[in-house]
Amino acid sequence: MSLNEKQHRVILQSIAHRAMLERDLLPDFSAEALAELDELQISIGSNNIPHESQLDIRDMRDHLWASIDNNDSRDLDQLTVAEAMSGGKVKVMVAIADVDALVKEGSAIGEHARHNTTSVYTAARIFPMLPEILSTDLTSLNPDEERLAVVVEMEINADGSLMSSAVYRARVRNQAKLAYNSIAAWLDGNGPIPDAVASIPGLDENLHIQDKAAQSMKGLRHVHGALSLETIEAKPVFDHDQIRSLEIEEKNRAKEIIENFMIAANGVTARYLSASGFPSIRRVVRIPKSWDRIVEIAGEYKFSLPEVPDSKMLDDFLIKQKAADPVRFPDLSLTVIKLLGAGEYIAELPDEDISGHFGLAVKDYAHSTAPNRRYPDLLTQRLLKAALEGKPAPYSKDELDVLATHCTEAEDSVKKVERRVEKSAAALLLESRIGEKFDAIVTGASEKGTWVRLLNVPVEGKLVKGYEGMDVGNRLRVQLIDTNVEQGYIDFKKISSSRHG
Repeated sequence: MSLNEKQHRVILQSIAHRAMLERDLLPDFSAEALAELDELQISIGSNNIPHESQLDIRDMRDHLWASIDNNDSRDLDQLTVAEAMSGGKVKVMVAIADVDALVKEGSAIGEHARHNTTSVYTAARIFPMLPEILSTDLTSLNPDEERLAVVVEMEINADGSLMSSAVYRARVRNQAKLAYNSIAAWLDGNGPIPDAVASIPGLDENLHIQDKAAQSMKGLRHVHGALSLETIEAKPVFDHDQIRSLEIEEKNRAKEIIENFMIAANGVTARYLSASGFPSIRRVVRIPKSWDRIVEIAGEYKFSLPEVPDSKMLDDFLIKQKAADPVRFPDLSLTVIKLLGAGEYIAELPDEDISGHFGLAVKDYAHSTAPNRRYPDLLTQRLLKAALEGKPAPYSKDELDVLATHCTEAEDSVKKVERRVEKSAAALLLESRIGEKFDAIVTGASEKGTWVRLLNVPVEGKLVKGYEGMDVGNRLRVQLIDTNVEQGYIDFKKISSSRHG
C-alpha cells in the first residue's frame, strides 16, 4: 500500500511525534501533570474562576470584548475593545488571559511549559504548551465565560502615537468569538457583516473604531521604519484525513487590528516593568550583521541603501519592490528575513540599554499577549502581577538570563519540527504527481544546494538537476522527479529557464 492510500493525518502525526522527540521536546504530558490537572479542576470550583481576592481586580465584564483569531483557534489569549475619545483619540484595551492564576511556578504543568516553551503547531496535530483543558477552556477567553485577565489600556492619538497607558487586572467576558477572514471581508466591503457581530448591539461600531486606530498605528510604525515583509505560508487543507490542497494564509485588515494592538501592548508591558524597577525578558531582533548583503541585493534591483543599517530606507525598498513585482516579493521578503537574523530572548535590567526589534522598529518589546501558548509571555505576566501587587520580582536577572537562552533555543527546535512536518505534508500532496511540470522561481542558491518554489502550488523543493548557473529570483520550468514523505524531500530537475521572468 502506498503512502497516498493511507491516512495522511495519521502519517503526519507520527512524523510530528518523532520529530518532537528528536529535538528534545515533550510531545505528551507527564502522569504528574495530568494528576495535577485533575486536582486543579476540583479546586477552582464550578465557575472556573480561581479563588482570589477582589482587591484591585476591576469588573469589566460588561465591556464589548471580542476575540479575533483563526477560524479553528481554541486557545484564546486576548480580547480587544475600544472607545472613541475627543480629538480623534481612541482608548484601546487589550485583555490577556490570566494563565498564571492557574499555572504556578514549579508545578508539573508549569515544568512542561517551561521545557517546551511554546505550543507546537504542525499540519496534523497541535502539541499544546498547556493541557487542552487549560489552554482551550479554563484559561482560554471563551465566549460567554467569566475570566480573569491582565488588561493593557492605551490612549492612542489620531496619528497612531501612544499618549498614555496603564496596566491592571480585571474580570472580563468575551462577547463574541470572531474570525479573521470574515471580519476582514466585512471591513473591506467585500462581505456581509458576520452574524456574531450583528447580534451584539454596538459591536460593529466598536470594530470600526478598532480598525481605524490599528491602521493609524500601522502607518506610524512604518514611518518609523517597521518593515513591510510578506512571506508565503501554506497550510494543508484536509478532506477528512487526506490532504487535498495547500492554502496560503494572507494578511488582512482583521489580522492587522490584532497585530498592531499586540505590538503596542508588548511595548507597554516592557516599559511598565522597567518603570517598576523589574527585570524583564525582551524580544529582540538585533541590527542585522548581514546588512552589507542586504545592500547588495537592493543594488541588484537598482535601489541604493545606506552603508549604515536603516530600517526606514529598507522598508521603502520593500514597498517599491512589492509594487513592481508582487509574484517574487515573498521570496525577496524571505531573503531579507534570513539576512536580518532570527529573533531572540534577552533578559534586561531597567538601567540596561539593549537592542530593540529592528523589523518592528520598536525599542521596548516584551512578549506578553499569548501566555496560553508561549512561556516568555507567562513569565512576563508573573512579573507584571508582582509589580502590580507591590511584591518583589519573582525572578532574578540571572534566572531570567538562563530562561531567555532556553526559550530562544527551544523556539528554534520548535520551528524545525513545524518546518519538518510542513515538508512532509507537501511531499504527500505531490507524491502522486511525479513527472508533472511546473513553473517555478529560485528561492535559494548556495553550496548546500539550489531551492525552487512552484508558482501555482505553494511548495518548495530542491533542484537536483540543472541547477548550474541558477541564482535567486531566476524563473524556470521544472519537472518533479521524486518525493520522500518520511524525510520531507521534494526533488526537481530544470527543463528550461527564463532569466528575466
